[in-house]
Amino acid sequence: MVNSPIPKDLATECKKAAKILNSFIDPIEAKGPDKVIPQTVLQNAKGFAIFTVIKAGFLVSGRAGSGLVISKLEDGSWSAPSAIGTGGMGFGGQIGAEMTDFVIVLNSKDAVKTFTKGGNVTLGGNLSVAAGPIGRTAEGAGSVSLGHAAAIFSYSKSKGLFAGVSIEGSIVVERKEANEKFYHRKVNAKELLSGQISPPPQADVLYRALNLVTK
Repeated sequence: MVNSPIPKDLATECKKAAKILNSFIDPIEAKGPDKVIPQTVLQNAKGFAIFTVIKAGFLVSGRAGSGLVISKLEDGSWSAPSAIGTGGMGFGGQIGAEMTDFVIVLNSKDAVKTFTKGGNVTLGGNLSVAAGPIGRTAEGAGSVSLGHAAAIFSYSKSKGLFAGVSIEGSIVVERKEANEKFYHRKVNAKELLSGQISPPPQADVLYRALNLVTK
């Protein structure tokens, strides 16, 4: 089943994010243990941005999508999620449309803070981006080094397979209206990602997926 890039309510985005995350961490869904995000990367993550993007056009292409961002708090628990939208332009000769799921691993507290400042976040601009290491063999061989890691690791899948699609140049924005509707009051990403807002039960499916791989 294809995940939708069309912005939905945050409860739906939580379910979608859990499904996307599982596809990157479950060896069965990922089609083998060498196709998963390494455990070391997951356990050291300070947060995640998880979303689906549709890219369409010819020569000059546009891309747009939706998802959420979530952060790990000091006590190891997870923050309330914040709804996000993505957009950007690209170049390429492929005619048609393509859907891609992304898991963006936020490797530092500074990377998380970038999503709390209320403005647009340009991936590859505000934040350095690197393609994340893949597979348990990479971890076992000691090739997963986080000492000088990029601010974020990017993982992408198209049609269920690792795609290596670049997310650089994409702009991420806070979906303030979606957050307000979900939390029944005006809230901002800083409040949500810093733990000032209690984790909502509607996000339990996402918390379960996160806790399975980060504890």
